[in-house]
Amino acid sequence: MLAGIGDVAATSLITLYCHAIDTRSDNPILADAKSVEIAAALDRMLARSEEPLARTLVSRTLDKSIVIHIAIRAKKYDEYVRDFLSRYPDGVVVNIGCGLDSRFLRIDNGRVVFWDLDLPEIIAIKKDFFTENDRYHLVASSVLDYGWMAQVRRHKGPFLFMAEGVFMYLDGEDVRSLVLELKKTFPGSELVCEVENSFWLGPLTKKMVSYKLQRQFHLGEGALFRSGIRDSREMEQWDSGIRFLDDWSYFDSDEQKLGLLRLFRHIGWLRKTQWTVHYRLG
Repeated sequence: MLAGIGDVAATSLITLYCHAIDTRSDNPILADAKSVEIAAALDRMLARSEEPLARTLVSRTLDKSIVIHIAIRAKKYDEYVRDFLSRYPDGVVVNIGCGLDSRFLRIDNGRVVFWDLDLPEIIAIKKDFFTENDRYHLVASSVLDYGWMAQVRRHKGPFLFMAEGVFMYLDGEDVRSLVLELKKTFPGSELVCEVENSFWLGPLTKKMVSYKLQRQFHLGEGALFRSGIRDSREMEQWDSGIRFLDDWSYFDSDEQKLGLLRLFRHIGWLRKTQWTVHYRLG
């Protein structure tokens, strides 16, 4: 994979470039000006690489459907944050696996405390483009190293945890342990997380998904989907204090660029191939 960036961390580059490509398109879905700035700066570094992923990013030849998907998802996650802040203007938001996203700039109400959390190699890049202050913080850590929670816990909350495109790359038991730790440490918090349908993690279907990630997106062998759930209420079974609030699939969007794919919202097993679930913890 790209020098200095692990296979899973490299997925954040795809997300960034999807935002940039969408922003420069006609009638953009997200309109993320910061992504265009960052992608232009990274082009100079990536242009020196012979890696297929680097060439795809610099040439802006990512598949159109994934650009639309990622932009719609980011817009929806922004809406989840804005809804939370409409109820708790002084709330604390933790963006788990934040990548090079500029969500804080898009949702800042002047009062929110916002934490961007990701692996050290991603945060090192992010520090070139974002400046921390008393309401915006960058944390270089694996989400599974729970030491980061002590820093966030200094605030009184309420807390919203976002995990956009993260949990499927973690082992199932690690996801379960993380969710239970969040519930214990931040009782009453909310969690918005993207999940994969565990049906696609069977021996044959998992190979199909891995093939798509590695051949279509030129990701390394370490970027594998490792966990999922079958139903939006499944996490409620992990602890009596976990309560399902709502769920969302990008097929639910009324975005015109989806075209006929919007019909998939009426087909349950397609709607829940990869989707987002919203919980209250404790």
